[in-house]
Amino acid sequence: MKWSLKNSNSASAPAPAEDLPPVVEEPGETAPPPAPAKKTAHAQVATGRSANRMLDIKVGIHHALLDRINLSSLDKISREELRSGIGEIVAELLIEKDEILNRNEREALVNDVLDELFGLGPLEPLLQDEDVTDILVNGPKNVFVERFGMLEKVRTEFKDERHLMRIIQKIVSAVGRRVDESSPFVDARLADGSRVNAIVAPLAIDGSLLSIRKFAKKKIGIERLVELGSMPEPMAEVLSAVVKSRRNVLISGGTGSGKTTMLNALSSYIDKDHRIVTIEDSAELQLQQDHVARLETRPANIEGRGEVTQRDLVKNALRMRPDRIIVGEVRAGEAFDMLQAMNTGHDGSMTTIHANTARDSLSRLEQMIGMSGIDITSKSSRAQIASAINVVLQVGRLSDGRRKVLSLSEITGMEGDVVTMQDIFQFRIRDRTEDGKVIGDHEATGIRPKFLEHAKSAGINLPAELFRPDLRIS
Repeated sequence: MKWSLKNSNSASAPAPAEDLPPVVEEPGETAPPPAPAKKTAHAQVATGRSANRMLDIKVGIHHALLDRINLSSLDKISREELRSGIGEIVAELLIEKDEILNRNEREALVNDVLDELFGLGPLEPLLQDEDVTDILVNGPKNVFVERFGMLEKVRTEFKDERHLMRIIQKIVSAVGRRVDESSPFVDARLADGSRVNAIVAPLAIDGSLLSIRKFAKKKIGIERLVELGSMPEPMAEVLSAVVKSRRNVLISGGTGSGKTTMLNALSSYIDKDHRIVTIEDSAELQLQQDHVARLETRPANIEGRGEVTQRDLVKNALRMRPDRIIVGEVRAGEAFDMLQAMNTGHDGSMTTIHANTARDSLSRLEQMIGMSGIDITSKSSRAQIASAINVVLQVGRLSDGRRKVLSLSEITGMEGDVVTMQDIFQFRIRDRTEDGKVIGDHEATGIRPKFLEHAKSAGINLPAELFRPDLRIS
């Protein structure tokens, strides 16, 4: 085993600063020594010990471990290799500190210490829980998660604000970003691709705020979305034809509605021979092709220089010989450049946007074109949208937490100053059960989309039955 103990009987010097992992106490900081445990039975101690008490014990043990473990070798050993050695040290330290823990508490303590050394401390169990899709930290003592579309508070907590800040700094520094008073909010990502947003004082009043959108370990395809009931099979067939015939797609929806999941799923229909360039603020797309060039924005440095925006990357992507360009989400002036790309030979491109309805998404695009600083009339903006976007897919999260495709619409052109749009499929809510579950179904409107001609040119023939007005799928 490639780890070693320092001589605990000698007054050894503190570990060098570069050896200390980001989650440990800062140099010079000392943890309050744990109070001696009462001489009571194990069961009484186990049941009566508060969460705060366990946190104090963990921090005290953690500090003592720093004087005994050769931290410089941590990057050469695995978590499991270190577990048995740390277990022995913990047992010794508990005796020294006159603390009594039962087997479960001791095992939990070892896991917590390993999480601090190798991972993100208290957040590690939540990151490993496959049912958790979002982790929301509102200060050191309030942590919420989303499971199956519903939010719930969990018992996870940090020792204090400084502990939470060390975890945030560990996350953002790993991707070369920073967060402090001069730059109090940041987007980042974890090693597995999970999306992270953090905002700290002075903007966060009651403690630092951390939001983690977990990265799905299993790639979700359209077939899986059909199984989950997010869309019916006929709609999946139509979307397959849309992507394969290289129609430009705008995916619209609210926060947490499944826009990125849908974008990832649709990408499975892209031709394997196509060169795809992706552009994101924080890379999280899981495209299912080999030929993917991934680009990510860069914030300004401490001197306010070096920023690279999505708009810069969209402009540069046009010089990279892409077949398709995928922008993770348009938020500002890059919308104009994205539409220009769609209009100049990069058919089959896709992006997402925050909007409550398909019609609202077009209004938001128009507003974003205005953010580009280009002097263009409203009618010209709408003409750009009408000629660039072919299909708008509206996704949403229902009140019972389930995510659904709410509509599939086609942009058909312009009438005067208005962009014309027609719905091909819609989701209708029929009722709700006593426990709040939404009852509804998808239905075809009976309109045959104009993009069928493009699909036919690409060798794709969709049966007329898919668009029957009496087609209704629960």
